[in-house]
Amino acid sequence: MRRQVAKRKSWDRYFMDICYLVSERSTCLRRKVGAVLVRDKRILCTGYNGAAHGMKHCAEVGCLRDSLGIPAGERIEICRGIHAEQNALVQAASFGISVNGATLYCTHEPCVTCAKMLVNAGIKEFVVAERYPDEFGRKLLAEAGLEVRVLKG
Repeated sequence: MRRQVAKRKSWDRYFMDICYLVSERSTCLRRKVGAVLVRDKRILCTGYNGAAHGMKHCAEVGCLRDSLGIPAGERIEICRGIHAEQNALVQAASFGISVNGATLYCTHEPCVTCAKMLVNAGIKEFVVAERYPDEFGRKLLAEAGLEVRVLKG
């Protein structure tokens, strides 16, 4: 008698599901974001959005962007949080892990600041679950010859 083998998740779905798990650590009041940097089907590092180490989180002090009525994708410098992609890059740097040639999996498309950092870090592929309202970030990635692939379902 032959055993039925359960259908396995694709690598894209596997890593994206991990992004959502990582995002559960986020302390942002507006959007929970998780990022995973992967090379050769191996996780190099992860990151989620929240305040810098040792600083109070928005969950404790409130969201300045909300109180000022700043829409998503605008004036990102007015935020105490660090984006998930930035935290993943910082984590890699802290442990001496090269991310050159890696794929970024992220719950959301990168903003312009993250896009520039990721391009300079040598990220070769972007796989996201949701778009982010930052057309300039999308334009810079396209200029660098990089496509953001939105994972459906």
